[in-house]
Amino acid sequence: MKKILPSFLILLLFVSCGSPQSETSEEVSLDTKPNIVWIVNEDMSPEHLGSYGGTGGKTPFLDALAEEGLRYTNAYSTAGVCAPSRAALITGSYQTSIGAHHMRTLGMSQNALDAYPPGHKSYSAVIPADMKTYPELLRMAGYYTSNNSKEDYQFRGPVTMWDESSRDAHWRNREDPNQPFFSIFNFTVSHESQVWARADEPLLVDPDSVVVPPVYPDDSISRVTIARFISNVMKMDEQAGEIIQQLKDDGLYENTIIFYYSDHGDGMPYYKRELYDRGLKVPLIVKAPELQPGSVTDELVSFVDFGPTVLSLAGVQIPESMQGQAFLGEQKALDRKYIYAARDRMDSEYDRVRAVSDGRYKYIRNYMPEKPNYQNIQYRLNNPLMLHLLDLQERGLLDENQSRWFDKTKPEEELYDTESDPWEFKNLADDPEYAEKLAELRKAHEDWVAEFGDLGSKNEQEMVREWWGGMEEAPATSEPEISFKDGMLTISSSTEGASIGYRASDSDPWKVYQNPIEWEAGKEIIINAHRIGYLPSEKVFSPE
Repeated sequence: MKKILPSFLILLLFVSCGSPQSETSEEVSLDTKPNIVWIVNEDMSPEHLGSYGGTGGKTPFLDALAEEGLRYTNAYSTAGVCAPSRAALITGSYQTSIGAHHMRTLGMSQNALDAYPPGHKSYSAVIPADMKTYPELLRMAGYYTSNNSKEDYQFRGPVTMWDESSRDAHWRNREDPNQPFFSIFNFTVSHESQVWARADEPLLVDPDSVVVPPVYPDDSISRVTIARFISNVMKMDEQAGEIIQQLKDDGLYENTIIFYYSDHGDGMPYYKRELYDRGLKVPLIVKAPELQPGSVTDELVSFVDFGPTVLSLAGVQIPESMQGQAFLGEQKALDRKYIYAARDRMDSEYDRVRAVSDGRYKYIRNYMPEKPNYQNIQYRLNNPLMLHLLDLQERGLLDENQSRWFDKTKPEEELYDTESDPWEFKNLADDPEYAEKLAELRKAHEDWVAEFGDLGSKNEQEMVREWWGGMEEAPATSEPEISFKDGMLTISSSTEGASIGYRASDSDPWKVYQNPIEWEAGKEIIINAHRIGYLPSEKVFSPE
């Protein structure tokens, strides 16, 4: 049952700021803008947190955050895997509409990777020319933006996207302590790979005490592997607690908006990469001064809504190019009716699956029903539980629900009541009693495709070549064009949708170019133009 929450039209704290070009004008007071921190971990379903029920481990820091914030019970990623779901996060658009739906796009040579696709992990899409990612919009509004993660290859992005993107990125690195900040901290300890990478570390939970889901046999291998995963989650909770403590130490905790979430469901077999709730549903806790501590909502939230929401909270106008909707702040929209998700190629394995959920009923459309749900992904074979499941399947020792994953084909349509059947074992698509709900969600899927498009219907290589005008390699963003008159520099790029950054020297941070800037004759300026998915172009210029 959804609890009644206080109004989110916080006029005293959040300022409505009009178009992005006006964000740094004197009319906007940066002192009124809230600080925002996102704490993100990889590959974890909600139930491992004590505030969501728990599966045997202890998560005291995030449980305490839930007691002081708003806990969402119906938050969903747009894919059961990282790169497509994070593409939706950073653009506010469905990955299927911008070509970021594969894990990851084929035809990407090193030249293409050097085009710095945005967000966490390369997804190598050329986003529409009129689209800006939310970090860039926040920078244009005067925010200090930082992206902290433990994996170097996750830091790709135009120079205009982040003030700082590195292992050491932190709000503490901004020069002006009064500048509002948006900081992301991404923790990888709960990633699927850490199940085998940390196999020799001591377990923090007794295998005999963990909850074994019905998708696995209840035996020693299942229990030890799950205990390893839960132990990793407990380490992640400690890392999250460190960030929370740093906010407290800096006197920022009470007045900072904190988001905590996972990038998709568990990194375990028959969870990750699937469109069942166990692959899509994520924990989401938001702590803000205006939110009732310890409150809970069943409002539907999708990853495409996160970008619009952070802009809404920051008082930045949400651009029309974003397909999501704000669920907090001045620009909060009406509650969404459905969430949508997609599965496409995973590493070497092609498939095309789409899903719609109203929070209770889940509709799945299988565009390649001739393929099994199980994909022979080599990376996943490092997990001892995956090898165990394959061995038991070969010997006919899995039960009906566990072995269903390995069926040679799958139905064209699936329908589940996730309230009575949370593991989505019983397909209701052929049940006359649910014909009306099936028709409703089928239409919702078709309407979604009609409204936003679905590039999953295109050949992957053809899609890439279309982005690049028939070229086999990523084209370069056009070199910056510069004019200098009466002490003012005007900069542009003929590449539609290019962002422009500038700085005086290699040691200076990049600034976002928005309008003509004052500059001294003879003083050198470094200019970088970059459209996401293209190679950047850089130019050094000394006006005369």
